Amino acid sequence: MMRFLAQFAGVAAVVAALSHCAPSPKKRAVLRFSAIPDQNQTELAEKFDRIAARLSKDLEVPVEYVPATDYKASVEMFRNGDIHLAWFGGLTGVQTHHSVPGAKAIAQGEEDPSFYSYFIVHRDAGVTPSDDFPAALGALSFTFGPESSTSGRLMPEFFLRQNTGKSPAEFFSKPPGFSNSHDHTVELVESGQVQAGVVNYTVYRQRVADGKTDPALCQIIWTTPTYADYNFTAHPELETLFGAGFTEKLQSALLALDGDLLSAFPRTKLIPASNEDYAGIAEVARELGFLQ
Repeated sequence: MMRFLAQFAGVAAVVAALSHCAPSPKKRAVLRFSAIPDQNQTELAEKFDRIAARLSKDLEVPVEYVPATDYKASVEMFRNGDIHLAWFGGLTGVQTHHSVPGAKAIAQGEEDPSFYSYFIVHRDAGVTPSDDFPAALGALSFTFGPESSTSGRLMPEFFLRQNTGKSPAEFFSKPPGFSNSHDHTVELVESGQVQAGVVNYTVYRQRVADGKTDPALCQIIWTTPTYADYNFTAHPELETLFGAGFTEKLQSALLALDGDLLSAFPRTKLIPASNEDYAGIAEVARELGFLQ
């Protein structure tokens, strides 16, 4: 019996030693990406989950969509390395390019080099469409989009200042508000909770096309000049996590997205992008104090 126990103890010691020496399986890296929550978050999650599945198949790596609670959260996740790819607006994009050395825009919508915003009013506001900036907006209750939105805040404020010589606080008789998303902006104006607002033109058009918004009730009164907007920005750590050349491979996979997958943005197709495309946005952001 003692001999058996001694033999068993010896075998157990060998097994334990081998287990200690054997390398543990390497955990496979996951490509996590996010997007600014510029639309209904439930719908965004459904759309971007489908994109994650497509990218996972094309890139042959696990891909996961991570929702962001707000615009600033998407930037912070990128800065902290919690995500390594993000669908940013022009402003959030240049903020990450500025704060994360090596971060770069790699894809944008075909519409994004010449993006614009709609100033909208409720039908009963009594303001009619105009080719000139509508000064009558100053007497109305007004909402911008999210505070870090390019198309719902930064560029509309820039054009307001350019056309009136006044800040929003000086121009509006009542302090303007901020919505949670572009969908929310349209809903606030269409319901009459506020008389006017400014919105990303693609969201407004999509809502009208989907029958969610009545353009006779929620009317466009002024269209801004164009500017560069959204883009996919890639983190420099992608090359460390997935190997040299992965960022280029990712760019190709994004440019190949098609069909219903593009409704997540919404865009007709994606095209190449670079940080230089957003130099104008960076200049306005510095001028208005959004970029140090």
